[in-house]
Amino acid sequence: MIDGYAPASTAELALENARLRAELRARRAQLRAYRGRVAEAIDAERRRIERDLHDGPQGRLVSLAMSLGLLEAKLAGDPEAARPIAREAREAVAAALAELRELSQGIYPAALAERGLASALAGLCERVALPVHLDVSLDRRLAPEVEAAGYFLVSEALTNAVKHAQATEVRISVRRQPGRLVVEVADDGVGGATLASGSGLRGLVDRIEGLGGRLLVLSPPARGTTVQAELPTGAH
Repeated sequence: MIDGYAPASTAELALENARLRAELRARRAQLRAYRGRVAEAIDAERRRIERDLHDGPQGRLVSLAMSLGLLEAKLAGDPEAARPIAREAREAVAAALAELRELSQGIYPAALAERGLASALAGLCERVALPVHLDVSLDRRLAPEVEAAGYFLVSEALTNAVKHAQATEVRISVRRQPGRLVVEVADDGVGGATLASGSGLRGLVDRIEGLGGRLLVLSPPARGTTVQAELPTGAH
């Protein structure tokens, strides 16, 4: 035996191997659960997009096609009667385009791709029916997947604050620290939110953990809700 070194016993090695095998099994189970949730989230998002298209732009375009058929029939024999039909068709086109733009924002906001996280969040906050205090400190663009995760975290937290929290104001902080992006959304609502209370937050956990980050929800009853995420940026 070398001085200062005692070889591990067979029992100790067996215990260590058992621990490692148990840890590996747990990680495999976590990975299977994560993949299952991702598959469910993708399927749910696909159904949402299909439903939104069917209920919105698709219905308007069907109505527009009928209006154009009627317009064609009226043009030759009754031009005056064709005028309101043409006006309605033009309005239907504008409404369909607006709905398509809104739908595309939910998939991946154009402002996020073109101008970055700070600009996209500013536009998002302008559309919220609550006072929102936005503080963004970023010195550069981040990886698209990191910016998207930060954007959708804020979007989901704002939606929850408006729909469920009975909040009167929301504070948002987005800052870049060495090697990570920290996003925090705090409201002054009723609290009581949990990761299990909605598929939106659960989906965010999978998105953020899939990037190597973590998400915390602090929501004591009657003391508001704070959602905080840390995402690795891969650079210091």
